[in-house]
Amino acid sequence: MNIRIRHLALAFIVLYAVLFMQLNRWQIFGRDALVSDPRNNRVTIKSFNATRGPIITADGVVIADTVKVDTTLNPNDRFQFQRQYPTGDLFANISGYYTLGFGATQLERTYTDILSGRDPRQQINSVGDLFTNADLSGSVHLTLRHDLQKVAEQALADREGSAVVLDPRTGAVLAMYSNPTFDPNEVAQHNGTAASKVLNALQDDPRQPLLANAYQERYMPGSAFKVLTTAIGIETGTLNMLSTFEQADKWVPPNTDNPIQNYGKKICGGDLAEVFRRSCNIPFAQAAVVLGPQVITDGLAKFGLEKTIPFDLPGATASTFGGTAQSFEDSLALLAIHGFGQGSVQMVPLHMAAIAGAVANGGVMMTPHVVADTRTHDDVVLERTQPTAWTTPMTQATAKTMTQLMIGVVDNGTASCCLNLKNGVQAAAKTGTAQLNAEGKKQRSHAWIIAFAPAQAPRVAVAVMLKGVNDTISAGTGGKLAGPVAENLLNAALTVIP
Repeated sequence: MNIRIRHLALAFIVLYAVLFMQLNRWQIFGRDALVSDPRNNRVTIKSFNATRGPIITADGVVIADTVKVDTTLNPNDRFQFQRQYPTGDLFANISGYYTLGFGATQLERTYTDILSGRDPRQQINSVGDLFTNADLSGSVHLTLRHDLQKVAEQALADREGSAVVLDPRTGAVLAMYSNPTFDPNEVAQHNGTAASKVLNALQDDPRQPLLANAYQERYMPGSAFKVLTTAIGIETGTLNMLSTFEQADKWVPPNTDNPIQNYGKKICGGDLAEVFRRSCNIPFAQAAVVLGPQVITDGLAKFGLEKTIPFDLPGATASTFGGTAQSFEDSLALLAIHGFGQGSVQMVPLHMAAIAGAVANGGVMMTPHVVADTRTHDDVVLERTQPTAWTTPMTQATAKTMTQLMIGVVDNGTASCCLNLKNGVQAAAKTGTAQLNAEGKKQRSHAWIIAFAPAQAPRVAVAVMLKGVNDTISAGTGGKLAGPVAENLLNAALTVIP
């Protein structure tokens, strides 16, 4: 009998040990998997019955907040709190949304622990409040400004495209507006059926409003890309201010019988300053061929092409030259076309703003960011973003030369129509009209401009891209269409950015 009891006791001990190890495995090592499992809604339900901190712009405007549900107006709502977005669709691609059944996006996703008070630093700082009903939620403070974001929205005037404004000295994004956009309030509502209907409609929209085209999409840049080709040429000694190009209206590159023409089939040529301000295509096609595939792709790598933009919002994409050095060795004609921003070249608007910023910042491209700092409920800073360099694609001397070339575009070139800043402030810019149509087909083009100001002591850089989705955009040029948007943004930003 005693032997049986000992065997039974031993069996219970073994079973207890197994149970103990399994519980610890799930509670400690499997915690993250359990929390993120879509079938587990306990954490989500709990969070909707607790406060969640705000997201606030640099000029003090709340773009995401949580309010207590009014049970007299919503008697059937089972939650105590409702996430709301007071600025509607203005910052939707930055704040994202926080929902019960469809997850979270953008800042709501990446900073969810701080906003909900679950970050370990908040727990440690408020250890005495863990057993009370104290509010542990934190806040996220942005570099973006509501006033500049509003200017960007109004300047785009409901046209599809994007506008990015940043401080070239730090990489801080001051405004970043994408159109189309959406209202996150309609997605964050507690009525799951209604929220699902809204999301399905947004996902089915061919304009893709859930994607922020400012940093999650890329587009053919046209002549705005000549900034890169020129900078690489100067940096390698292939181009300088004494370089000259023959007056021509067509040029046949190697490996093809098809000639390259200037925009509007114009005759164009002269020294580097002349062809840059007039945005001739042929000289930059020729420069790309002279540089050669390896030199130009190596130079573009220094500008960050083929790499995902290091950004503090999720889903950023990479700009691309559309081929490798080896692939262009077999087709110098294609290299020539890519040299002036056509073909398969695809650039992200945020990246183009950063490239303008690199010229403005003496050749150093700063890492773009939208979060200034995060804080506890008591306004204690948890983490502050420190400006860091992303890459240095050119020397200070090259950046100075590029600045002079871009000033020429504003004073006597393709942006002279539309970039005259207040109080006589000098801007520097490069326009682009990316032709999307095949030869002989109806014209369709994107309109671009990148710029910075003041030219000699830059504080603000911008990139504007208008999508060629209709005849009004496609029939215009980057200077005439995107130029006024950049002008409004630079004027507004220079009044508030020291």
